[in-house]
Parts: sequence; C-alpha cells; structure tokens
Amino acid sequence: MKRIGSSALHLVGIALVLLVVLASAARAADLRVEQGWIRALPLAVPSAGYFTIHNGSRTDVVLIGAESPACGHVSLHKSEVTGGICRMRDAAEVDVPALGELAFAAESYHLMCEKAKPVLKPGAAVPMTLIFKNGDRLTANFAVRNALGR
Repeated sequence: MKRIGSSALHLVGIALVLLVVLASAARAADLRVEQGWIRALPLAVPSAGYFTIHNGSRTDVVLIGAESPACGHVSLHKSEVTGGICRMRDAAEVDVPALGELAFAAESYHLMCEKAKPVLKPGAAVPMTLIFKNGDRLTANFAVRNALGR
C-alpha cells in the first residue's frame, strides 16, 4: 500500500477548508435583505426594526439573532393581535423558507433595538447584522425613519 506524503495531506486539508468556505459564501449569497429600516423615537427607548428577507437557496434557514453597533442589544420579537389586544413576545428563532421570503413588519416579527447609541435620528442609516443558526451572517444598512415610517 502506498503512503500519502504529509504535503499531499496538507493540500487535501486546504482543499477541504476552501470547500467549506465556498459553501458558506454560497449560502450567504442566497440571502438578501430589502427595505430595512428602524423606527426613530424621541427618547432612548426600544425601537422596532423592519425588513424583508429573501432566501434564494433550496434549504430553509433559521434566523437566531441580530446585532448592530447602533444598538446596545438587538432581539427578535413577534407581535400578535388577539381579541383586539396586541402582545409582544421574544422569538428565539425565526424560520425563513427555502425559495421564499419573510417580512418583518408591524403586528408581526420585528427586531427590537434597545439602548440605541446614540439616540437614532431620522435620515441616518445603521448597519444591522442578521445571525443564522448555521453560522452565516448577513449585514445590511437600515434606514432610520420617523414613527410614521418616513
């Protein structure tokens, strides 16, 4: 039996690492964010963030969090209206269907930007990084708009 030299094993290792990196980049390239914005409020109180995420891959992805240098903490929430009463709850994860999209909108899923640094001002833009269960990350700029979404 012929032995493989250490340099050949080294090349195989490099090739495997490159395949993993390329596969991860391909998954992230299949995701895109559109119409991202954060509501500016006059005080340093939690502000909701909205967007639509498109998943062009053939596999579901799971959003597990977000972060932004403009926020002390960002969490995933879902608002639900039951009997005319709106309740908000934490969402540990949100499924984004394969070849589909999911809108984060009022009375549905949204991001909650807490402890904004500094207070968010309409007309600005802030980077928001979405974090997925598989380790992928996707950064998009979110416009800062007034309470009416303008």
